[in-house]
Amino acid sequence: MIYFTEGSAQTTIDANRASQLLDGLIAQLAAQRGPLRNILLVPPDATRLHSWAGELTVQLYKKLHATAKVQILPALGTHFAMEPEELNHMFPGIPHDCFHVHDWRQGTRELGAVPFDFITQISENRVSYDVQVAVNRLYFEKPWDAILSIGQLVPHEVSGIANGAKNILVGTGGRDFISKSHFLGAAWGMERLMGKPENPVRTLFNYSVTHFLKDLPITFLLTVRAKNAQGELVTRGLFAGDDVECFNLGSSLCREVNLTYMDREPKKVVVYLDPAEYRSTWLGNKAVYRTRLAIADAGELIILAPGVKQFGEDSGVDLLIRKYGYVGTPRILEAAKSDRELAENLSAAAHLIHGSSEGRFRIRYCPGHLSENEINSVGYEYGDLRKMSELYDPKSLQDGWNTVRGEEIFYISNPALGLWGTPDRFGK
Repeated sequence: MIYFTEGSAQTTIDANRASQLLDGLIAQLAAQRGPLRNILLVPPDATRLHSWAGELTVQLYKKLHATAKVQILPALGTHFAMEPEELNHMFPGIPHDCFHVHDWRQGTRELGAVPFDFITQISENRVSYDVQVAVNRLYFEKPWDAILSIGQLVPHEVSGIANGAKNILVGTGGRDFISKSHFLGAAWGMERLMGKPENPVRTLFNYSVTHFLKDLPITFLLTVRAKNAQGELVTRGLFAGDDVECFNLGSSLCREVNLTYMDREPKKVVVYLDPAEYRSTWLGNKAVYRTRLAIADAGELIILAPGVKQFGEDSGVDLLIRKYGYVGTPRILEAAKSDRELAENLSAAAHLIHGSSEGRFRIRYCPGHLSENEINSVGYEYGDLRKMSELYDPKSLQDGWNTVRGEEIFYISNPALGLWGTPDRFGK
């Protein structure tokens, strides 16, 4: 069922309009389900700071908490738990005792398995395994009157377009599902699925919702965001519904406003990673994922990463990245077959595939808190952050084409906001 859809490439939805839409949503849910006394909100964490999910979560809490017990489960996936200052920044005014921390290793309940034959079929025989579906136990600890999953529709390297069911199954999911869904996408081909709503990983999500989550009262609340002519990030669309149609409608607008078609391949791309959002290459490699369809062969990607201090968001994954490095698909696929440690952490294997240029272009990382030896050890070239930031000053560059000391570069201030590529690489 669709509760509301609003938006276009020219629309700007402000906080007041969002409030009106949320009032209508709450009224519809109450009319459909009766009094809303127990509410679970599932927003993203601080790594999706720009999603506008924080604003929507705060509005929902203020509208509901006087008459309902409102609990909040940030969709951490494998990320670190949010720090108190991050909660205050993203969800101002909400008491910290409302929040729960997702534990993807120990805190989930298994619901069943997606069959081996189904996965083999949708992957075109690229992988052969079943997938255990598990989600946070909190979903089953009380009879929720409503579960509101809040997130941003945006091009994504694993699922083609995030969000929808991904927020539940990966963001609050278990180890097996997270690992195998990531590896499914990597094996099928990141270039084939990025920015596309129909792909094997999304098929896996839809199957899992239909077979294992249908009894949970989940409503999806999805944003589409993009920059306006003044370079300000605004909300172009807001969608609410309890089935895949909500995702499909929003994905069309996401593709319209978040895919940047380039008239030529840049030889040099410079990407800035906001330190408030990017602390690891696990997250920061969006700079690689979102630009690989654009960069010319033998080109160079320079990543200005003042906040990056580690490779993995999880300590175990960090060790695996340090052990194997971003060495390309063939070597990682072989390692996943022969090394039990990597085979049991397929999300890490997928990440290592995603983070390689496959030798097609250079990747120069300029981290704030990792050494030259550390960067070189995982297969990247090192760049001095201070020197590179002086040469390519984020404060003076504009998103898009720039000329720096006679050199043409393409600058991206936040890779999480879109996907860049040429028409032929987008499949047009």
